[in-house]
Amino acid sequence: MVIALFFLFGLIIGSFLNVCITRIPEGLSIVSPGSRCPQCETPIKAYDNVPVLAWLWLRGKCRACGHPISSMYPAIELLTGFLFVACFLTFGLQPETFKWLFFVSLMVILIVTDFRARILPDAVNFFGFGLGLALSVRLGPIDPACLRIVDRFPILARNPSILGVTCAVLGAAAGSLLLLAAATLYKLVRGREGMGMGDVKMMLMVGTFLGIQGTFLTLLFGTLLGSIVGLLLVVVLFLTGWKSKVAERASRKGLGSVSGLRWTISSRYQLPLGTFLGIAALLVVFFSRWIDMQAYRFMR
Repeated sequence: MVIALFFLFGLIIGSFLNVCITRIPEGLSIVSPGSRCPQCETPIKAYDNVPVLAWLWLRGKCRACGHPISSMYPAIELLTGFLFVACFLTFGLQPETFKWLFFVSLMVILIVTDFRARILPDAVNFFGFGLGLALSVRLGPIDPACLRIVDRFPILARNPSILGVTCAVLGAAAGSLLLLAAATLYKLVRGREGMGMGDVKMMLMVGTFLGIQGTFLTLLFGTLLGSIVGLLLVVVLFLTGWKSKVAERASRKGLGSVSGLRWTISSRYQLPLGTFLGIAALLVVFFSRWIDMQAYRFMR
């Protein structure tokens, strides 16, 4: 029964996340107006706004104009429902669980908006940063890496609230500054932007929830996953002849061989780093207890 309630709650929240995903990048209010068809702007009735089921009985189309409704909407609702269940199964029914429900919701928004629009909205990142700091007063991201630092300052370790906020701030600083340094170094070496500041702000927020250890693991897994997927994508684009006509026109102008130009164009395809960092952050959340256990064993 509890699992079913978490799943249903996740479906409802997922419906709201769809609103955030589609409106926040456009600078629109997530409160007003109510849900409406993106084509004819007809308000959607309450009975046509039931998560997942409404999309099924409407056969993925607007009741008023018949315009197709993206399958992204039920997919996000189902994903959020399953993630909420995963939070309950991982952490049980305790205050910490609700902290991760907030975090999971923020990650879903960022993962999808970066994938769809190549943007990580400040409204989400800064709201998450403030929320993470507020929650750290009672539910701080205290991990072995943070404890090793604060052990040198006994005054910090005496008060759980101060300790939690300190670990959150250290996590935020670790993630954002490390990514900022990597972006600066990439620009100096390659002479062009390698990532946007949105990724840096995202890691600022992630650090307040995950702390130092979780933040480093997010960067490690996220960049590794992005590199693997990116390399595979470049190879696929090259083999399938992506932008081949552009390469042929450039070759006729004496800019190089067709195959060489096609490889150069394919290798310049930009992947949304924030999407991979968000996926990695979720993996860290759900495997955090196992990771902490291994870390404590290593520290001894």
